[in-house]
Amino acid sequence: MNTRTNVLVGGLLASFALIALQILWHGWLLPPPAAQRWPTLALAVLPLVPGVWIARRNLRRGVLVGGIVCLFYFCHGVSAAYSDSSTRWLALAEIALALVVIAALGWDARHYKRPSIK
Repeated sequence: MNTRTNVLVGGLLASFALIALQILWHGWLLPPPAAQRWPTLALAVLPLVPGVWIARRNLRRGVLVGGIVCLFYFCHGVSAAYSDSSTRWLALAEIALALVVIAALGWDARHYKRPSIK
């Protein structure tokens, strides 16, 4: 595997880690009231699923979708880090993982060469 593939795999692994973080955060460590638990988990996890699902067939496209979705998670992490000191370390982890996915997408886009048309 070349460097670009390794970077994309790293972005995909960060997407999986972000899914695990959301389940840990909203399902176990700081769960909402019982009536809101499943809707909260669904809202936290389901946006990440398409990127992971698409990556099974096309790694580059899956990381692209994951990177676009991670812009939301980055914003959520920043707002959570500023507003709630009890969730600050979870929010900082969310920011870091979202940045890894976005950086992997940017790295791949920066080094992408279009195939020549003959």
